[in-house]
Amino acid sequence: WEARVNNFRFIKPSPLRPSVIVTPIDETQIQTTLFCTKKHGYEIRIRSGGHDFEGVSSSAVVPFVMLDLVNLNSIDVDVGNKTAWVQAGALLGQLYYSISQKTNTLYFPAGVCPSVGVGGYMGGGGYGNLVRKYGTAADNVLDVRFMDVRGNILDRKSMGEDLFWALRGGGASSFGIVLAWKLGLVPVPEIVTVFWVNVTLEEDATDVFYKYQYVAPRLDRDLLIRVRMSSEFIGNTTNKTVRLWFEGVYLGKLTQCLH
Repeated sequence: WEARVNNFRFIKPSPLRPSVIVTPIDETQIQTTLFCTKKHGYEIRIRSGGHDFEGVSSSAVVPFVMLDLVNLNSIDVDVGNKTAWVQAGALLGQLYYSISQKTNTLYFPAGVCPSVGVGGYMGGGGYGNLVRKYGTAADNVLDVRFMDVRGNILDRKSMGEDLFWALRGGGASSFGIVLAWKLGLVPVPEIVTVFWVNVTLEEDATDVFYKYQYVAPRLDRDLLIRVRMSSEFIGNTTNKTVRLWFEGVYLGKLTQCLH
């Protein structure tokens, strides 16, 4: 497993790059790109934020055109209806900022990296820090604006529930091109608590993690604690250790979290 490399950019000595990169500014240019690639026998790779670990949005083993949605990044937040329409080229950081400009008590339950693109994130399901209370990002998608292989633009009603279900977690670009997502916003308090605690193997990290596994599922759903691991040298020596980072988010004040 450690020797496996999934990203085509690093497997091949001469990786196949896109023949053309298209950065459309409206939906008609996407339709034109779709028709042109079909006519000339090219595949399409769709890029939102470009964070795909396997690099499938920017590399391929066949001739392809990259459709970069960077210019399609508008965000329309409707506080009254607790929704937001977000184009697929927007980034999570842009989404969070747009929501914060309208309200301090609504949020979209997504990830913590601001440069991740909305399009690929939603299409992959979307794990975030509020997953215990509100589910994945895909669980909070209410509708989509979608272009099929023929260039037709569909929404949830016209595409049917099966395709709508598949788009939320099945890899959205596998079925067509998601142009925009309608998201349901969730209530949050104005003040939340964020904390980090780290321990090493020498500080009984193994025992702490063992106990964490039994406690975590029973925690209040307003609290999520995730764990990441890293290796590091001990001081100025050549000896190494493992450090565990416990990162927590609580929907409320610190005093409430401690109780």
